[in-house]
Amino acid sequence: MTLRTARILVATGAFVAGLVLCTAVVLLVSGGSQGPTLPQVAAIGGPFSLTDQNGRTVTDQDFKGRPFLVFFGFTHCPDICPTTMFEISEIFKKLGPDGDRVRAVFITVDPERDTPAALKDYLSSFDPRIVGVTGDEAAITAVAKAYRAYYKRMPLAEGGYTMDHTAIIYLMDKQGRFVAPFKLDKSPQNAAKELRKYM
Repeated sequence: MTLRTARILVATGAFVAGLVLCTAVVLLVSGGSQGPTLPQVAAIGGPFSLTDQNGRTVTDQDFKGRPFLVFFGFTHCPDICPTTMFEISEIFKKLGPDGDRVRAVFITVDPERDTPAALKDYLSSFDPRIVGVTGDEAAITAVAKAYRAYYKRMPLAEGGYTMDHTAIIYLMDKQGRFVAPFKLDKSPQNAAKELRKYM
């Protein structure tokens, strides 16, 4: 097994585990119902105060008033993170002018390396409506806990490290309440149509 294959398997396993956990929480709290808004699903999400790619402090309040997507990742991620960011960018393109009525937040799980400058450079390849945020380890731990997101530093055999993390995209409504995992297993056109329901 190659190192790349091992990384993909680890990331896929984290995604599946996170998806199962996230779905279980939704079903447990909502009783299996998923409408356009689920105010009773308060177990996922919550207040945060982090620093964006421009060095500005941003909080969860900055995203309220429009639906937003939340994704945990890191800039050194070899495949899942850039693929997800690209797919979100494509969805925003398909939204056209409506793309300004939604946001996406990329929360790093690797604050040691992902400084605001590193995030700015990384996000320059994607849609400008995707906001990257970082913070100290305590702040990242707190926001990950609020979103029930898993992450763990994993040493590499050749030196250095990578990050194992949840790969769910969280769809939050205009009030900042969790709706459901936002799936990318559809065309950007259909994903955009789905997102419009929450605007």
